[in-house]
Amino acid sequence: MMQPAKDAIDLGILCSNIQASLHFYQTLLGLEKVGEQPATTGTMHRLRFGNSDIKLIDPTTQPGVGPIGIDQQLGLRYFTFVVTNLDAVCQHLEAQHVEFTRRKMEIRPGTTIAMVKDPDGNIVEFVERS
Repeated sequence: MMQPAKDAIDLGILCSNIQASLHFYQTLLGLEKVGEQPATTGTMHRLRFGNSDIKLIDPTTQPGVGPIGIDQQLGLRYFTFVVTNLDAVCQHLEAQHVEFTRRKMEIRPGTTIAMVKDPDGNIVEFVERS
């Protein structure tokens, strides 16, 4: 059985355009860049949210395109940021013309979500619980 070294998980994303991905995750979402280093597949840009790291990879060789939708292919379909300011996040992303796959909606009492696409079409969910 695993024993965690920290109370979070990290996520690696291969990017087709590292500048667009850095703009989305660092500038639009406000994640803090905490490092940049060579990786086995290219250059890794490490961005932090709470105790979790989003590792954006600028690959040496561009692989094929992956995500097509949250319910159209098996495997990892989306990942979630749990936030306390969902209204502000949605307003900011709408003003920046980010594509929403699900507009803000209450999915059950006390839980509201919204979903957007990052520059590579990966689905990013935001959840606020009251």
